Amino acid sequence: MTRYRLILFWMILAALTRPAYAASEHFAIRAESIAAAISDMGTQVLPEQVTFLTDVVAARSEPRLRVRSMEKSNDHRMTIRMECENSEECLPFYVGLRLSASNESLLAASVARIQPRANLVNNGYSKTVTVRKGSTATLLLDSDRVHIRFPVVCLENGVPGQKIRVTGVDRRQVYMAEVIDGTLLKGRL
Repeated sequence: MTRYRLILFWMILAALTRPAYAASEHFAIRAESIAAAISDMGTQVLPEQVTFLTDVVAARSEPRLRVRSMEKSNDHRMTIRMECENSEECLPFYVGLRLSASNESLLAASVARIQPRANLVNNGYSKTVTVRKGSTATLLLDSDRVHIRFPVVCLENGVPGQKIRVTGVDRRQVYMAEVIDGTLLKGRL
């Protein structure tokens, strides 16, 4: 009987000393939060104008966001790099923004106020970093008969034409990919 009491005692002790935290939760970042962060720069943007390029989550609900960079994609669209003010809450990510006639000129002024991109020194000369470590992008894997497109997380900074390491969102597989632009990478199967 004492043996069973001893086993029961150890089971209770193990249960009590187990960490009290729950499994980590992820919260979806909402278009309203992104529109508010862009609007804080002085340009009114509606949540309906924001387009997510991939699913974006944070470690807590409603993290404080800031705009890191803005690039004009075409006549009526911009690609915006966002990040959480606390870098432990989310990875940097990109969103698309549909421009309306009223905010197109105001956003052009906002782009000029954002810090210029960091420089990457490569082989003795400096180039502008196009993709940053931790940012999300789309990887195109091609072969003769198969064309696959899926979101990845960059493991290194990169410039167009450079090969960098990237991983799938699940972080199970690492790929080598050539940087095409800030949101697009290309590889071979």
